[in-house]
Amino acid sequence: MSASPETVRSVQPGWEANKAATRSAIVETAMNLVRVKGPGRFTVDDIAAAAGVSRRTFFNYFPSREAALVVSIEDFLDHAADQFLSRPAEEPLVESMYEVLIALADPIHLAAMAEVYGLAGTDAQMNRFQLQGWQNCADRLVTAISQRPGADHDPLYASALVGSVLSSGKAALSQWYRRTGGDVTEESLTLLRQLLVDVVGYLRHGFTQ
Repeated sequence: MSASPETVRSVQPGWEANKAATRSAIVETAMNLVRVKGPGRFTVDDIAAAAGVSRRTFFNYFPSREAALVVSIEDFLDHAADQFLSRPAEEPLVESMYEVLIALADPIHLAAMAEVYGLAGTDAQMNRFQLQGWQNCADRLVTAISQRPGADHDPLYASALVGSVLSSGKAALSQWYRRTGGDVTEESLTLLRQLLVDVVGYLRHGFTQ
């Protein structure tokens, strides 16, 4: 006998919450291990044991330990893409893309991402996953531009615009890392927010000073 629609609706939210909690526990455990041991000095089995899940459960959520570690960057970039999607369809495209960069300076999402960005700079595998996250964000934004109501944008224009905005964001992060060594403090995050705001200004004014 199949469950009634009412039963399915009542079970689904709890199941989704448990999934999210398990995913968060794995990510938090992986981050704690990398802080203590450093990138590449622990295994998937170490993460699973510390998180209280099986190895199989870990792989149900992530393909590798590095994928679990770069979740903060993926969430950070998804937040920026969500901000673009929430902009009015009639707003000039360039203005909407500026909002993506402003979203990257959101302090709520910035700290965890900055920590992972710094760690990825010292680990080739983490860096590969991080770069894939940026590419996924770019693909999502280009697709969103093409789906805007009434949009008739040249695909080259859309790709170039998205590439310029995200490259500017990465430039701010790279400069932050050079100046701070990836040390995440209140002061260094203030610097990172300012660098992201500055790069918005460069874009707005055509890189004239």
